[in-house]
Amino acid sequence: MKKTIAFLLAVVLFFVLHEGLHALTALPFGEYQSFQIRPLGFEVVFNTPVADRTGSHWALISGASNLATILMGYTLLALASCTARLRSAFLQALLFYLAFLGLLADPLNLSIGPLIYGGDANGIAFGLGISRWIIQVVFGLIFLVNHELVARVLVPAYGVETDHFLLRPWMGKILKSWPMPEYR
Repeated sequence: MKKTIAFLLAVVLFFVLHEGLHALTALPFGEYQSFQIRPLGFEVVFNTPVADRTGSHWALISGASNLATILMGYTLLALASCTARLRSAFLQALLFYLAFLGLLADPLNLSIGPLIYGGDANGIAFGLGISRWIIQVVFGLIFLVNHELVARVLVPAYGVETDHFLLRPWMGKILKSWPMPEYR
């Protein structure tokens, strides 16, 4: 039960950080309108309709939250050898799930999300003046690298034993020669 509560809290914290930064970066530009809960997740609604948006500030409004959550994931991954030894099993689980979400959720959101619901990749691409496909390919590659980091570093650091497809390496032979730290 504690792990389930830790996971749910990690999801809430992840979305508070992600959507909160959308709101905070939109405020100085007068773009924040409201916050809504939708069937596919949470959303900050902006004042300017998508078709009328102009300016490079949209890359910041759309991208800062993604960058922050991914950096949170890398930070927690770097600290995994310490956080995995915490005495509180609840705090261990919470930090594991925050690292997991930080490393995987937004790269997936920016690579696959635009095919389903549009989202942040459109704003980043528009603000940078580049094709959305570039954003999708770059973050698809980041997702693959981060997945391997989760499977090869995060999962072993916390002593998680699983054969679940999402938590084991996908690029076995290709990356076997990569030096990875031993955590046991």
